[in-house]
Amino acid sequence: MSTGTAMSFNLATALTRELQHEAAVTRKCLERIPAEKFDYKPHEKSMTMGRLAVHVAEMTGWVIETVNKTELDFATMDYKPFEPQTTEELVEYLDKIIVEAVEALKTASDEAMIENWTLRNGEEIYFTMPRIGVLRGMVFNHIVHHRGQLSVYMRLNDIPVPALYGPSADEQM
Repeated sequence: MSTGTAMSFNLATALTRELQHEAAVTRKCLERIPAEKFDYKPHEKSMTMGRLAVHVAEMTGWVIETVNKTELDFATMDYKPFEPQTTEELVEYLDKIIVEAVEALKTASDEAMIENWTLRNGEEIYFTMPRIGVLRGMVFNHIVHHRGQLSVYMRLNDIPVPALYGPSADEQM
């Protein structure tokens, strides 16, 4: 047992550490995507690489919405996706969102994390669940899912895939 000062630890602290880790991994992917590949898409039903990369970055901003609001209603949103012109703009966009998301998480109490949060489109409710479930499921896992897609796009374009959770064929840990 430690004899030092006890650290304050709550759900938000754990999620903040996870978010920061995932953000660093995401950044490693985004900084390798050349702007000349932003229009690439492997299939007609697929997003372009640029759109997918922005989606991976912008999903981090969902942390802010989830922590600061009780619901997200697509019917009332005025959504316009960010359209970077360069890789640097893409990475700067992610970096800015990460700072804001971490700040939002730092303010969340355990009580707030277990409060219900709703995703809807007008009267149609997609789901209601505790904020912590939304953050882990809809936000963090969703980021990992799309980052995995992005790594396949990278491989198909001979862009070195970084070590994410272990070594890749292109990079050791």
